[in-house]
Amino acid sequence: MIAQSDLAARFRRLIATHGPIPVARFMGEGNAHYYASRDPLGAPRGTGGGDFITAPEISQMFGELVGLWMADIWVRAGRPASICYAELGPGRGTLAKDALRAMGGAGLRPPVHFIEGSPALRALQAEAVPFARFHDTVDHLPDDGPLILVANEFLDALPVRQLVRTPAGWRERMVAIGEDGFVFVAGDQPMGDAVPHGRRDAPDGTIIETCPAAAAIMGDLAAQLARRGGAALFIDYGHLAARTGSTLQAIKAHTKVDPLAMPGDADLTCHVDFAELSRIAINAGCKVQTALQGDWLQAMGIDLRAGTLARSAPSRAGEVAAARKRLTHPEQMGELFKVMAVTAPDWPTGAGFDQATG
Repeated sequence: MIAQSDLAARFRRLIATHGPIPVARFMGEGNAHYYASRDPLGAPRGTGGGDFITAPEISQMFGELVGLWMADIWVRAGRPASICYAELGPGRGTLAKDALRAMGGAGLRPPVHFIEGSPALRALQAEAVPFARFHDTVDHLPDDGPLILVANEFLDALPVRQLVRTPAGWRERMVAIGEDGFVFVAGDQPMGDAVPHGRRDAPDGTIIETCPAAAAIMGDLAAQLARRGGAALFIDYGHLAARTGSTLQAIKAHTKVDPLAMPGDADLTCHVDFAELSRIAINAGCKVQTALQGDWLQAMGIDLRAGTLARSAPSRAGEVAAARKRLTHPEQMGELFKVMAVTAPDWPTGAGFDQATG
């Protein structure tokens, strides 16, 4: 395992020898080392807290409503017996544990498959869901029946390629060595052919992001769903319409830091381009629905669930209300986070989107 300081030193040697490296490589290798070496989740508690917290860790309500969504679409699809559940980047296994409990109440008890590359997180997931099977990629999922899948805050950590418009034309955005550390620079090679025709005349300084890894995963999963049946939920922060500008950010101890300052020791993420992923899924023959997370959770009944939890444990009523607000309020996670459902062409559409906005 390469420590953070060693990874930074390795990048410096690489750049000194071969020149600047693409942002995508900096992000990809940085996150690979970051996730392989730790459990990054948790509330800030002195020096022992995590770097960030995700929706399933905020409240059981999140995972339960995901599970109810899956149970509902399974029932309306005719209760296929051979269905399996999969999750991309399952964190600590909390979402799956809550979702499976909710699904079980509706009679759905599918085999569980996790796509996870981090040994540290695999150990925690195995504790939460002991009967789960682990895979390195979606290519290794069983293919003998319909699939229900969820990916929560998974796509945002995949490496993003950045293209920048310069006076000399479009170039790939790179990472070089400056006087005080790593800095962004424009590459030497023309990249105009990689830019969509409608954006090629953007003004100098414009940055466009693409995520080949996310596009490949969506293409693979959408093709699987179209062929075998099933549905998938993708929940992440991002945008529903095409946009420009760099969204690269780094989080350490629940605080935004310079994304170039500590490779391998901070979580690097970019906003998910749901518009592009929707296009890919539709081209594969699937149906797509999108909504703001807050609207979708409310349409799925989070207010009723919060009321039930508060009545069953009055001492936790304030905690439940705070969690509901954090998940749904427009100024917290409610608008920044989006929900996208991808369903097979012959499957029913998912619940909660007709009442939600997106």
